[in-house]
Amino acid sequence: MMVTVTTPVGEQVVDTTTVAAKLLLPLPKARQVIRQSPALKDLAAAAYLAVLEVDEVNRIVQLERERDEVFTKEVEQHIPYHRMYGKEYCLPQVTLYAEEEIVRLKYASEMLDSVYMRTLRFAQRYLPDAFLNQQLGIHAALIPAARLEVPGHGVSRQDYIIQPDGSMKCIENNTDTPTGMPEASYLAQKMISEHAEGFGATTVEMRLHIQQAFGALLTHYEQAGLTGTVAFTCYDWHLEDRCNTTYLMEIVREMGYKVLYAPLSELEIIKDEGLYCQGERISVLYRLYPLEYLVNDEAEDTGERVGEWLLDLVTQGKLALINPAQSIITQSKGFMALIWSLFERHDEASELLEEPLFTREEMQAISEFMLPTYYDPVLFHQNKVPYVAKSYWGREGKGTSLFHADGTLQESEWGQSEDENREDVQSYYGQQPVIYQKRCTMESVEVHREEGLYTGYLLTGVYVIGGHYSGLLPRVGGRITGDMAYYCPAAVPVSGTGEKEE
Repeated sequence: MMVTVTTPVGEQVVDTTTVAAKLLLPLPKARQVIRQSPALKDLAAAAYLAVLEVDEVNRIVQLERERDEVFTKEVEQHIPYHRMYGKEYCLPQVTLYAEEEIVRLKYASEMLDSVYMRTLRFAQRYLPDAFLNQQLGIHAALIPAARLEVPGHGVSRQDYIIQPDGSMKCIENNTDTPTGMPEASYLAQKMISEHAEGFGATTVEMRLHIQQAFGALLTHYEQAGLTGTVAFTCYDWHLEDRCNTTYLMEIVREMGYKVLYAPLSELEIIKDEGLYCQGERISVLYRLYPLEYLVNDEAEDTGERVGEWLLDLVTQGKLALINPAQSIITQSKGFMALIWSLFERHDEASELLEEPLFTREEMQAISEFMLPTYYDPVLFHQNKVPYVAKSYWGREGKGTSLFHADGTLQESEWGQSEDENREDVQSYYGQQPVIYQKRCTMESVEVHREEGLYTGYLLTGVYVIGGHYSGLLPRVGGRITGDMAYYCPAAVPVSGTGEKEE
């Protein structure tokens, strides 16, 4: 859309898409920029204000390329799942973020990562097994391994809602088995460098941060006597999981470690002795396989509890995991309710520790970037506040329900993939404990699909790897972001990536 803007140099016709991309700001901020420049020398600010008064800006911008021009054979070698379940997953479009937004997401994600780690240590050292089991939903057989303190998670990803007023709220943290690295790193950089001139990807340092985080974990394990082959495992039949797993494996290989791809079906365990693949002893296992699944695994022929055997090897110091077993504590959505409870009762918790649990800056970050989250919805009912109910181990939105302010159900998500039986999904997630979180407003955006225009809602994933902000994973889906959400790489003005180009 073209608009005419009056500036000190006369009337100027500007392309609103270009201007919005260069200065993507909420209306109050745009007005502030103009107030600070009375002469309106900043053409972009003047134009952007005009855009907001004429038309609603959509932060999703379609590339001027056909789909086949973007998703070439070379790209398909790296991201063969750019189409999933017979539909598009990755779209030839980008999601625009302003420099100010990147700075705030970086600050928020790193601060909350610190909050999560501090609360994790509190849980590991002071909370009884009964609390971990009943309030966090941790299987009893997982608790001994989960109490082992390890420096970091490996890879984690927080999910944020950017509200229409510009405020940002973290709605969950994926610390056990986050995915999306190949598309957020490789695909985003390739698409934007080749098809979005003037913009940069947000993930240019992701590979470096992965190397640093895995290096720290592997060094920690080496000091404990766990050296040798680093195996990488997942469901071999699951294309997306396999690509994420091998992506990380190749990075670790480049670091000089001996690596091995070992599908879950090929792992062999000898009770109290070790884990093997094709006769080779495994010292460290990266597993893109949820621990809440693993703990219940049984041998098909004998029914022996092989998942518990593997966890025993961890507690015995004969096997190390990446992400480590401690990540299951922070993965539990009950952990968000624990953080909020400690925030509201900070004086009591600090008295127990004889020192502040959180710093003042961390307390401010919890207040600004997290949402009230409880084990019971009674406060939301009493105050007529809309809320979200989430199953503890819900993934890709499954087991999530939205409620109106009067407590009536608006909608639920149980997955849309044809690969899963809906009744089985409802049974699995419906039997899990639930947390209740204050509901916030998602930003509505439009994307272009092969089937036509789709109006959805933006969820911004923020990777934190080794404690460092590592880039964004934007997805567009329903009010509950499910397994059929679309991916449009995050793009920022080149001056706004906040990172050095590789």
